[in-house]
Amino acid sequence: MRLSVLTCVPAPLHPLPSTLSMLLPFRDRINQSQLFKIGIVLGSGVLMGMTFAPVEAWYLAWVAIAPLWYLLCQRDGSLVYGLGWGVGCYGLALSWIFGIHPMTWMGVPYLASLGIATFCLTFITLWGASLVTLWSLGLRFIYTSKQQLNPFVRVILGTSLWCGLEELYSLTDLWWSPIAMTQSPHNLAILHLGQLSGPTTITGAIVFINGLIAEGCLIINRDSHAERLCQRSNRKLRLAWPYFGTAIASIIIFHSFGSNLAARPLLQQAESAIKIGIIQGNVGNEVRHYRSGYDLAMENYTKGYIDLAEQGVAAVVTPETAFPYRESQIQNTPFYRTILDKKVIAFLGGFGEVGNKITNSILTIDGAGQIVSRYDKWKLVPLGEYIPFEQYLGKLIDTISPLEAHLLAGKFAPIVNTPLGNFIFGICYDSAYPEHFRRQAQTGELIITASNDAHYGAGMPAQHHALDLMRAIETDRWTVRASNTGYSAVIDPHGRTQWISKLNEFAAHTHRVYRQNTQTLYVRYGNWLTPLLFAIGSILFFKSTSSAKSSNS
Repeated sequence: MRLSVLTCVPAPLHPLPSTLSMLLPFRDRINQSQLFKIGIVLGSGVLMGMTFAPVEAWYLAWVAIAPLWYLLCQRDGSLVYGLGWGVGCYGLALSWIFGIHPMTWMGVPYLASLGIATFCLTFITLWGASLVTLWSLGLRFIYTSKQQLNPFVRVILGTSLWCGLEELYSLTDLWWSPIAMTQSPHNLAILHLGQLSGPTTITGAIVFINGLIAEGCLIINRDSHAERLCQRSNRKLRLAWPYFGTAIASIIIFHSFGSNLAARPLLQQAESAIKIGIIQGNVGNEVRHYRSGYDLAMENYTKGYIDLAEQGVAAVVTPETAFPYRESQIQNTPFYRTILDKKVIAFLGGFGEVGNKITNSILTIDGAGQIVSRYDKWKLVPLGEYIPFEQYLGKLIDTISPLEAHLLAGKFAPIVNTPLGNFIFGICYDSAYPEHFRRQAQTGELIITASNDAHYGAGMPAQHHALDLMRAIETDRWTVRASNTGYSAVIDPHGRTQWISKLNEFAAHTHRVYRQNTQTLYVRYGNWLTPLLFAIGSILFFKSTSSAKSSNS
């Protein structure tokens, strides 16, 4: 059989040494077949990108990784496939960042603004693609080092590797789009698996199904030409059905288990209820940094506060930096005098002070006008709010960039006491980091997030809402979102959006929410699934290696 296959492959007329072939232009080293495969992985990456907002074709996630997996487990598998898939996925999913252009309202020249936006989109796309490239490297290693490895073991190893890389990347300052987010906000059954081990549970389920589909296709198409000659394709199909069958059964099991979690009744005890108000000021970034913007913000938020206070709310939530004032300046504003008059608690987005530095904060002001607690934004946006390695790069970046980025980061997962109880807080970028919310949920009873998404594309507010929805389900907490221009929302612990605002409109909304102190498996133990998958996969891998050595002996 080996001779017959070899004789079917025409030898090159002028074989080149491998070193010399690497010196040839890229287009000369990649044949049409490889270009076609690169197109396949790029297209499947785009399909995965379409699962995120604003398209939200969440069902594509269950098949979009399979083409990449299949091609990586070929003899000519290449890391270029992983890079192409990642560029297609994250280039589309994160394209909203280009919405920061133009920044002429900040005094940035048009061409400089275009350059900054292009650099940001390119960098974060390649950063996301690097995760997929590393995963491709790992899968290629698993495949080439042990081609006779049981495909089920390879699926477990590939799944644990992807989950492990997402966990590793979530420890960095650049993290936004886990594969789990593809299912939010629509597939609530699967999203409830996040109560077990966080978003890793959902990511693992998606990669696992894709791996099974790919391995089934590999069995069908392996040596397909020889198989057709021998008329054994039906046998190959029968051998592949365990993988397809397992994929179908797993999807049913995952959704059934998640549906069972979603069907549990909500705890809505009268003594835990709070009537809370949300103000969406709708003050665009183009004006909010000027005097006219200050006046408009003060007018809109004061008007909204008075309206909500007269409806009998216990507290009012405003968006991130709704008031461009420092903590020590708040008492000089008409809004502060309105608090003294109406005596309703305000969770006010502004700037805290730590020595001569400022923080992006939510200030808790009680009815007597006292600032009783403060939450400082933990995860700052690189270059937008802080300069990485500032002691080394600060002067250089200040010279070449017109943007200011000198905020001070807050503490990780603090306990924030308010007059209404211990609350879980997050500001904007914090929403992408589930561990921050998990730790707070060990004592916190209600999630409050504030954001300002006005300076990004339309897809970003929807993705932000999707992230907060996941945090609500994972921690089993009611969530109140206040955003400058949208989306502001109220989400119950089952991920159902009870109310959501329209984009770019003023809104003042009241809603009854409930404090809860329940603890999901994820809140108690964190991400235990990734190390478990690694342990199981490693044991099976080394066991199969030992068995192979024994057979050879």
